[in-house]
Amino acid sequence: MTRTTNLGTALVTGASAGIGATYADRLARRGYDLVLVARDEARLAALAEKLKVDHGVAVDVLRADLSAPADVRAVERRIRDDAAITLLVNNAGIGPKGALLADDIDYLDTMIALNVTAANRLAVTAAQAFVARKKGTIVNIASAVAIIPELFNGTYSGTKSFVLAFTQSLARELDGTGVRLQAVLPGLTRTEIFDRAGGSVEALDQSRVMDVADLVDAALAGLDQGELVTIPSLPDKADWEKHEATRQALGPNISHNKPATRYAAA
Repeated sequence: MTRTTNLGTALVTGASAGIGATYADRLARRGYDLVLVARDEARLAALAEKLKVDHGVAVDVLRADLSAPADVRAVERRIRDDAAITLLVNNAGIGPKGALLADDIDYLDTMIALNVTAANRLAVTAAQAFVARKKGTIVNIASAVAIIPELFNGTYSGTKSFVLAFTQSLARELDGTGVRLQAVLPGLTRTEIFDRAGGSVEALDQSRVMDVADLVDAALAGLDQGELVTIPSLPDKADWEKHEATRQALGPNISHNKPATRYAAA
Protein backbone atom coordinates (compact mmCIF):
# COMPACT_ATOMS: atom_id res chain seq x y z
CA MET A 1 0.00 0.00 0.00
CA THR A 2 1.25 3.48 -0.88
CA ARG A 3 1.23 5.96 1.98
CA THR A 4 0.76 9.67 1.58
CA THR A 5 2.80 12.37 3.32
CA ASN A 6 3.15 16.10 2.92
CA LEU A 7 6.80 15.85 1.91
CA GLY A 8 6.05 15.69 -1.80
CA THR A 9 8.18 14.00 -4.44
CA ALA A 10 11.97 13.83 -4.69
CA LEU A 11 13.53 13.60 -8.14
CA VAL A 12 16.91 11.85 -7.98
CA THR A 13 19.30 11.73 -10.94
CA GLY A 14 21.90 9.01 -11.32
CA ALA A 15 19.54 6.88 -9.25
CA SER A 16 20.29 3.40 -10.58
CA ALA A 17 23.23 2.71 -8.22
CA GLY A 18 25.63 4.17 -5.68
CA ILE A 19 24.92 7.56 -4.15
CA GLY A 20 21.72 8.12 -6.14
CA ALA A 21 20.18 4.76 -5.26
CA THR A 22 21.06 5.27 -1.60
CA TYR A 23 19.48 8.72 -1.59
CA ALA A 24 16.36 7.17 -3.11
CA ASP A 25 16.19 4.61 -0.31
CA ARG A 26 16.78 7.13 2.47
CA LEU A 27 14.27 9.63 1.07
CA ALA A 28 11.67 6.88 0.66
CA ARG A 29 12.24 5.97 4.31
CA ARG A 30 11.46 9.58 5.18
CA GLY A 31 8.21 9.36 3.24
CA TYR A 32 9.03 11.05 -0.07
CA ASP A 33 7.50 9.75 -3.26
CA LEU A 34 10.16 9.42 -5.93
CA VAL A 35 11.03 10.03 -9.55
CA LEU A 36 14.15 8.01 -10.38
CA VAL A 37 16.29 9.19 -13.31
CA ALA A 38 19.17 7.29 -14.97
CA ARG A 39 20.17 5.62 -18.22
CA ASP A 40 19.66 2.02 -17.09
CA GLU A 41 15.89 1.56 -17.17
CA ALA A 42 16.00 -2.07 -16.04
CA ARG A 43 17.97 -1.25 -12.89
CA LEU A 44 15.70 1.71 -12.20
CA ALA A 45 12.60 -0.47 -12.53
CA ALA A 46 14.03 -3.07 -10.13
CA LEU A 47 14.93 -0.39 -7.59
CA ALA A 48 11.51 1.22 -7.95
CA GLU A 49 9.73 -2.04 -7.16
CA LYS A 50 11.94 -2.64 -4.13
CA LEU A 51 11.33 0.84 -2.75
CA LYS A 52 7.57 0.53 -3.24
CA VAL A 53 7.54 -2.74 -1.31
CA ASP A 54 9.97 -1.68 1.41
CA HIS A 55 8.64 1.82 2.09
CA GLY A 56 5.15 2.06 0.65
CA VAL A 57 5.82 5.14 -1.48
CA ALA A 58 4.96 5.94 -5.06
CA VAL A 59 7.93 5.60 -7.41
CA ASP A 60 8.12 6.63 -11.09
CA VAL A 61 10.98 5.79 -13.44
CA LEU A 62 12.23 8.30 -16.00
CA ARG A 63 14.89 6.88 -18.31
CA ALA A 64 17.31 9.62 -19.41
CA ASP A 65 20.90 9.97 -20.54
CA LEU A 66 21.79 13.37 -19.11
CA SER A 67 24.71 13.82 -21.48
CA ALA A 68 22.07 14.09 -24.24
CA PRO A 69 20.37 17.51 -24.47
CA ALA A 70 16.97 16.09 -25.46
CA ASP A 71 16.92 13.83 -22.40
CA VAL A 72 17.92 16.71 -20.12
CA ARG A 73 15.00 18.71 -21.45
CA ALA A 74 12.63 15.81 -20.75
CA VAL A 75 13.71 15.86 -17.09
CA GLU A 76 13.36 19.65 -17.06
CA ARG A 77 9.77 19.30 -18.25
CA ARG A 78 9.01 16.84 -15.47
CA ILE A 79 10.37 19.25 -12.86
CA ARG A 80 8.41 22.19 -14.26
CA ASP A 81 5.14 20.34 -14.85
CA ASP A 82 4.95 18.17 -11.72
CA ALA A 83 3.95 20.45 -8.87
CA ALA A 84 4.42 17.60 -6.39
CA ILE A 85 8.22 17.73 -6.82
CA THR A 86 9.73 19.45 -3.78
CA LEU A 87 13.29 18.07 -3.82
CA LEU A 88 15.94 17.63 -6.50
CA VAL A 89 18.98 15.48 -5.82
CA ASN A 90 21.34 16.53 -8.62
CA ASN A 91 23.63 13.51 -8.46
CA ALA A 92 24.26 12.18 -11.98
CA GLY A 93 27.89 12.39 -13.03
CA ILE A 94 30.93 10.51 -14.25
CA GLY A 95 34.53 10.45 -13.12
CA PRO A 96 37.81 10.44 -15.05
CA LYS A 97 39.51 7.41 -16.55
CA GLY A 98 42.90 8.48 -15.26
CA ALA A 99 45.33 11.39 -15.38
CA LEU A 100 44.13 14.32 -17.46
CA LEU A 101 46.86 14.18 -20.11
CA ALA A 102 46.17 10.49 -20.66
CA ASP A 103 42.40 10.91 -20.89
CA ASP A 104 40.27 11.03 -24.03
CA ILE A 105 39.11 14.55 -24.92
CA ASP A 106 35.73 13.38 -26.23
CA TYR A 107 35.14 11.58 -22.93
CA LEU A 108 36.09 14.77 -21.07
CA ASP A 109 33.50 16.66 -23.13
CA THR A 110 30.90 14.12 -22.07
CA MET A 111 31.97 14.59 -18.46
CA ILE A 112 31.45 18.34 -18.76
CA ALA A 113 28.07 17.85 -20.43
CA LEU A 114 26.90 15.62 -17.59
CA ASN A 115 28.66 17.08 -14.55
CA VAL A 116 28.22 20.75 -15.49
CA THR A 117 25.72 21.43 -18.27
CA ALA A 118 23.03 18.99 -17.16
CA ALA A 119 23.54 19.74 -13.47
CA ASN A 120 23.27 23.47 -14.16
CA ARG A 121 20.12 23.20 -16.29
CA LEU A 122 18.30 20.95 -13.84
CA ALA A 123 19.22 23.05 -10.81
CA VAL A 124 18.16 26.30 -12.50
CA THR A 125 14.94 24.68 -13.67
CA ALA A 126 14.22 23.43 -10.16
CA ALA A 127 15.07 26.80 -8.62
CA GLN A 128 12.67 28.60 -10.95
CA ALA A 129 9.91 26.07 -10.31
CA PHE A 130 10.44 26.00 -6.55
CA VAL A 131 10.46 29.80 -6.26
CA ALA A 132 7.08 29.84 -8.00
CA ARG A 133 5.87 27.16 -5.54
CA LYS A 134 7.43 29.08 -2.61
CA LYS A 135 9.22 25.96 -1.34
CA GLY A 136 11.69 23.30 -2.38
CA THR A 137 15.17 21.91 -1.82
CA ILE A 138 18.05 21.37 -4.24
CA VAL A 139 20.92 19.06 -3.30
CA ASN A 140 23.92 19.27 -5.64
CA ILE A 141 26.50 16.50 -5.36
CA ALA A 142 29.97 18.00 -5.84
CA SER A 143 33.23 16.53 -4.50
CA ALA A 144 35.94 17.33 -1.98
CA VAL A 145 38.27 17.98 -4.92
CA ALA A 146 36.25 21.14 -5.56
CA ILE A 147 38.34 22.78 -2.84
CA ILE A 148 41.61 20.89 -3.45
CA PRO A 149 41.54 20.47 -7.26
CA GLU A 150 45.24 19.68 -7.67
CA LEU A 151 44.71 16.28 -6.04
CA PHE A 152 42.81 14.86 -9.02
CA ASN A 153 42.10 14.99 -12.74
CA GLY A 154 41.79 18.67 -13.66
CA THR A 155 38.64 18.46 -15.78
CA TYR A 156 36.80 16.42 -13.15
CA SER A 157 37.95 18.75 -10.36
CA GLY A 158 36.88 21.71 -12.47
CA THR A 159 33.38 20.30 -12.95
CA LYS A 160 32.99 19.82 -9.21
CA SER A 161 34.40 23.27 -8.46
CA PHE A 162 31.67 24.59 -10.75
CA VAL A 163 28.99 22.76 -8.75
CA LEU A 164 30.25 24.22 -5.48
CA ALA A 165 30.57 27.80 -6.78
CA PHE A 166 27.21 27.55 -8.52
CA THR A 167 25.50 26.38 -5.34
CA GLN A 168 27.04 29.14 -3.22
CA SER A 169 26.04 31.84 -5.71
CA LEU A 170 22.53 30.50 -6.28
CA ALA A 171 21.94 30.25 -2.53
CA ARG A 172 22.52 33.98 -2.21
CA GLU A 173 20.11 34.71 -5.05
CA LEU A 174 17.45 32.46 -3.49
CA ASP A 175 17.75 33.90 0.00
CA GLY A 176 14.28 34.61 1.37
CA THR A 177 12.40 32.66 -1.31
CA GLY A 178 11.74 29.53 0.74
CA VAL A 179 14.05 27.44 -1.47
CA ARG A 180 16.95 25.66 0.25
CA LEU A 181 20.25 24.54 -1.29
CA GLN A 182 23.01 22.19 -0.27
CA ALA A 183 26.28 21.19 -1.91
CA VAL A 184 27.62 17.83 -0.75
CA LEU A 185 31.40 17.31 -1.07
CA PRO A 186 32.18 13.58 -0.75
CA GLY A 187 35.70 12.29 -0.53
CA LEU A 188 36.54 8.82 -1.82
CA THR A 189 33.33 6.77 -1.70
CA ARG A 190 32.68 3.08 -2.32
CA THR A 191 30.66 3.24 -5.54
CA GLU A 192 30.79 1.87 -9.09
CA ILE A 193 32.40 5.06 -10.43
CA PHE A 194 35.88 3.52 -10.07
CA ASP A 195 34.94 0.35 -11.95
CA ARG A 196 33.33 2.38 -14.73
CA ALA A 197 36.54 4.39 -15.07
CA GLY A 198 38.59 1.22 -15.41
CA GLY A 199 39.97 1.14 -11.87
CA SER A 200 39.01 -0.51 -8.61
CA VAL A 201 37.95 0.93 -5.29
CA GLU A 202 39.77 -1.97 -3.63
CA ALA A 203 43.10 -0.57 -4.86
CA LEU A 204 42.63 2.56 -2.73
CA ASP A 205 43.68 3.15 0.86
CA GLN A 206 40.61 1.74 2.59
CA SER A 207 41.03 4.06 5.57
CA ARG A 208 40.11 6.91 3.21
CA VAL A 209 37.12 5.29 1.48
CA MET A 210 33.66 5.95 2.93
CA ASP A 211 30.73 3.57 2.60
CA VAL A 212 28.00 5.08 0.45
CA ALA A 213 25.34 4.60 3.14
CA ASP A 214 27.45 6.51 5.66
CA LEU A 215 28.00 9.27 3.10
CA VAL A 216 24.32 9.77 2.33
CA ASP A 217 23.28 9.57 5.98
CA ALA A 218 25.84 12.26 6.85
CA ALA A 219 24.75 14.42 3.91
CA LEU A 220 21.12 14.23 5.00
CA ALA A 221 22.14 15.07 8.56
CA GLY A 222 23.92 18.14 7.19
CA LEU A 223 20.80 19.08 5.25
CA ASP A 224 18.70 18.72 8.41
CA GLN A 225 21.17 21.00 10.22
CA GLY A 226 20.76 23.68 7.56
CA GLU A 227 24.27 23.45 6.09
CA LEU A 228 24.85 25.03 2.70
CA VAL A 229 28.05 23.00 2.24
CA THR A 230 28.42 19.53 3.75
CA ILE A 231 31.77 17.73 3.79
CA PRO A 232 30.93 14.35 5.35
CA SER A 233 34.52 13.49 6.28
CA LEU A 234 35.43 16.83 7.87
CA PRO A 235 35.77 16.36 11.66
CA ASP A 236 35.68 20.01 12.69
CA LYS A 237 33.16 22.36 11.07
CA ALA A 238 35.29 25.29 12.26
CA ASP A 239 37.92 24.39 9.65
CA TRP A 240 35.42 25.03 6.85
CA GLU A 241 34.21 28.21 8.54
CA LYS A 242 37.80 29.53 8.70
CA HIS A 243 38.28 28.66 5.03
CA GLU A 244 35.13 30.58 4.12
CA ALA A 245 36.07 33.56 6.29
CA THR A 246 39.46 33.78 4.57
CA ARG A 247 37.82 33.58 1.15
CA GLN A 248 35.30 36.29 2.01
CA ALA A 249 38.09 38.52 3.33
CA LEU A 250 39.49 38.71 -0.21
CA GLY A 251 36.25 40.32 -1.39
CA PRO A 252 37.10 44.02 -0.85
CA ASN A 253 40.36 43.67 -2.78
CA ILE A 254 39.46 41.63 -5.85
CA SER A 255 38.29 44.66 -7.86
CA HIS A 256 39.88 48.14 -7.85
CA ASN A 257 40.30 50.77 -10.54
CA LYS A 258 44.12 50.43 -10.48
CA PRO A 259 46.46 47.44 -10.39
CA ALA A 260 48.11 46.56 -7.11
CA THR A 261 51.40 48.40 -6.63
CA ARG A 262 53.31 45.10 -6.72
CA TYR A 263 52.50 44.97 -10.46
CA ALA A 264 53.76 48.47 -11.18
CA ALA A 265 56.28 48.67 -14.01
CA ALA A 266 59.90 48.93 -12.88
